[in-house]
Order: sequence, then structure tokens, then C-alpha cells
Amino acid sequence: MELYSGHINKLIEELAGLPGIGSKSAQRLAFHLINMPQARVERLANAILDAKANVRYCKECYTLTDQEMCPVCANANRDHSTIMVVENARDLAAYEKTGKYEGVYHVLHGAISPMLGIGPNDIRLKELMKRLEGDISEVIIATNSSLEGETTAMYISKLIKPTGIKVTRIASGVPVGGDLEYIDEVTLLRALEGRVEL
Repeated sequence: MELYSGHINKLIEELAGLPGIGSKSAQRLAFHLINMPQARVERLANAILDAKANVRYCKECYTLTDQEMCPVCANANRDHSTIMVVENARDLAAYEKTGKYEGVYHVLHGAISPMLGIGPNDIRLKELMKRLEGDISEVIIATNSSLEGETTAMYISKLIKPTGIKVTRIASGVPVGGDLEYIDEVTLLRALEGRVEL
């Protein structure tokens, strides 16, 4: 037996299809939307439709933007000779929040995963190699430290090394506030290998 009418069920079902939204969150969001003023619901719906119609990939780094080039690539003050390779636009946003990185990015939109049938041709590697034909001094590989991220990092490193461009990998290790006794051996080893002089 269904608890709610068809329209409510359809809304809950659509919301539950979004990543990170379970059935209870979808139900809570659905009721919130239904109780919102009509004008606010229309603004939200229009914002979704406008984003879907106008957001595209930056022609340079392939992050999401509503311009031909994203603000990072369009910024002449950025160091365009240093490219940080990330898996997705959320990773780019995370690095931008630090306010410390002054280079540009390249968004792969995924990672190599033979288990999922994702190969090198399924992510934006050809576009990265094309960018390296320019005046590039360093490529920083900032893929996740998952099996897929590590596989992708190694693959990119092997592609780029013959060009003579410097290839580096972000360090990974103990998170701030983490207790050593609860951290796995691979992370501890990484932290040890990536140590810096004080």
C-alpha cells in the first residue's frame, strides 16, 4: 500500500535518484519543496533548467562552466605552465578553497577502472596530452589515493615522462586530527615516504 498520492511518490522517487539522497532524505526534501512558496519553487526549478541548458565543459581544462573558458583558465595571473590533474570538478573546487595553488587544472572526469570497464580512452587523457604540447613545466597528479586513482596516476606518469615534463604526485598520509593507532598501514607508509624537513 502506498502512503502518499502519485505526485508525492513521483517527487520522492526522483529525489531519491540523486546521489547521496536516501529514501528518508528524499521524503524530507519532497515535503519541504511542497511547503515552499510557489515563487521559490519556480526559482529552484528555473535554476536547475538554466544550469542544465547553459553549463558546459571549459575548452581548456574541462571543468564545468557557463562560459567558453572557466574563471581559472581565463585568469592571466595563474601559472599556466603548471597543470594539476584531478578526477572531477569537485576535486578542483577543493583545491581552489585552499587559496594556495596558483596553477591551472585538468579535469579527467573519472579514473581508469578495468573492473568498471573504464579505460584510458574513457577519460580526458587525450585532451591532457594535447595541452602538454604547449609550454608546460610541471604536471601535478592529484587523483584520489584509491586503487583507481593510483592506477590512473601511474598511467599518466608513464605517458608524460618521455616528454621530459616534470611529473609529481600529491603527498598523502595522516589527516589532521587523526590518531595514528586508527590509521591503516598503507596511509602510514605514505606519510612516512612523503615526509618533509622541518
